[in-house]
Amino acid sequence: MEYVYAAMLIHKAGGKVDEATVKKVLEAAGAKADDARVKALVASLDGVNIDEAIKNATVAPVAAAAPAAAGGEAPKEEKKEEKKEEKKSAEEAAAGLGALFG
Repeated sequence: MEYVYAAMLIHKAGGKVDEATVKKVLEAAGAKADDARVKALVASLDGVNIDEAIKNATVAPVAAAAPAAAGGEAPKEEKKEEKKEEKKSAEEAAAGLGALFG
């Protein structure tokens, strides 16, 4: 997970996500960088719009939480359906992030 966090930090700071930069961030944080994992991360992010991936990953949980925040007690049947929809949305978001781990 620290590899993805390093890439996100570099991207947010406006830097280029490449092997050398990811290694520097990991080492600055006190983690030992595994060259194979760094290469895999950089290769999997090649051509990925990181801003769009983050946007898509964070939209699903927020949208799923909206019905619960509306208030009022829903019948038990509707609650079961909401849980299934939440799980499906979370799985869809995770599937997109799974591409980062190749």
